[in-house]
Amino acid sequence: MTQAPVLRDSSKVDLRELAGDALALARSSGASEAEVAVDESDGFSATVRLGEVETVEHNRDKSLAVTVFFGQRSGSASTSDFSRTALEDTVQAACSIARYTAEDPCAGLADPDLLAKEFPDLDLYAPWQLELGQAIEMATMCEQMARDEDSRIVNSEGATVSTHSGREVYANSLGFVGDARGSRHTVSCVVLGKQDGNMQRDYWYTTARHAEDLEPAGRIGRLAAQRAVRRLGGRRIATRQSPVIFEAPVATSLLGHLVGALRGASLYRHASFLLDQLDEQVFSPGIRIHEQPRLPRGAGSTAYDNEGVQTRDRDLVSDGILRGYVLDSYSGRKLQTKSTGNAGGVHNLTLESGRMDLDALLREMGSGLLVTELIGHGVNTVTGDYSRGAAGFWVEEGQIQYPVEEITIAGNLKDMYKRIAHVGSDLDARGNLRTGSVLIDGITIAGS
Repeated sequence: MTQAPVLRDSSKVDLRELAGDALALARSSGASEAEVAVDESDGFSATVRLGEVETVEHNRDKSLAVTVFFGQRSGSASTSDFSRTALEDTVQAACSIARYTAEDPCAGLADPDLLAKEFPDLDLYAPWQLELGQAIEMATMCEQMARDEDSRIVNSEGATVSTHSGREVYANSLGFVGDARGSRHTVSCVVLGKQDGNMQRDYWYTTARHAEDLEPAGRIGRLAAQRAVRRLGGRRIATRQSPVIFEAPVATSLLGHLVGALRGASLYRHASFLLDQLDEQVFSPGIRIHEQPRLPRGAGSTAYDNEGVQTRDRDLVSDGILRGYVLDSYSGRKLQTKSTGNAGGVHNLTLESGRMDLDALLREMGSGLLVTELIGHGVNTVTGDYSRGAAGFWVEEGQIQYPVEEITIAGNLKDMYKRIAHVGSDLDARGNLRTGSVLIDGITIAGS
């Protein structure tokens, strides 16, 4: 039996015992295999707007989801009620669904030899001992720093301080039991600037597993204000072909589109522009994109995926060549291969940084567009066609000249990936997709 170490928890409900009960009920109902995920989380958030408390939200959530297999027929059901009656009803509902579904030769639990056997402490759980009053004071200070930063800041959508922590147990009838806890804390601020009748909105935030890793709340407020006022006086530019830098926070979307094209469901449905591209050059030489699922305190860190498959460091792209896909057990079988440990998604997917910071990238670009905001969802995962509204700044001789708005950037992701010239050292590591700013040699900009 493969089993993670017991984690102490003050919850009144023993989640491991609850998961075991669900599996026992599934077996007694005739299921050949079963899996269950049980989770509990709690936390609160406080938002202050224009110096007054606007909202205080407390949450305490819990859920149990069970999937049963009768041979190669499957059914799933879930509940937020942990009572014995609700548990029995939920398992019976899953069994009833399974009995009426068609057989699927790819259905079933993960391959036993892929299940995690090591459960390192990744330092993901650190509840913030924060009182509500302290959170309100912090949010108030954050917003006030933003409003004091520049006289052109005339309104606010508020500053928010939030803290959440939880625990999840995943177990299946192969004997696997995984028990994980995590926490997430955030400080954010959104403000509006005004000048000569023109208004612009922007924001900034910090988020971390441990409160000690958060940026100071005052700095978040100041950065939100600075980002808002620098956009004032935006103008359109003429349609052209130009180099473009995606600022790090928006460059993560380029990784998101890549993951969407590499997901098993997109591949076996023939709905990906990267179909049959394994071991082909899909990025410019030198580009490396890799998963780091066991980074201490990482936003996407985990020892195992949503099916219990052990995660591992691996390259999705090395030297610009596609090395792997993003598969769970089902899609792996559909593609006649195995899970890559990505049930539930990728884990700390990182576009390897170069040595130049954003200022150096601007100098390297010379003249072109710095994109700081993307609007809309005009991306076709089947063809790779890319067209999104954008805002940012026009750059000449390596220096920002003026803000730009009401433009569209367009191209094809297959071409854009191969035109990546540099990746900045300004790594945005706040989320599960991690990258610095990205300089692409040429993209069509549609303007006036």
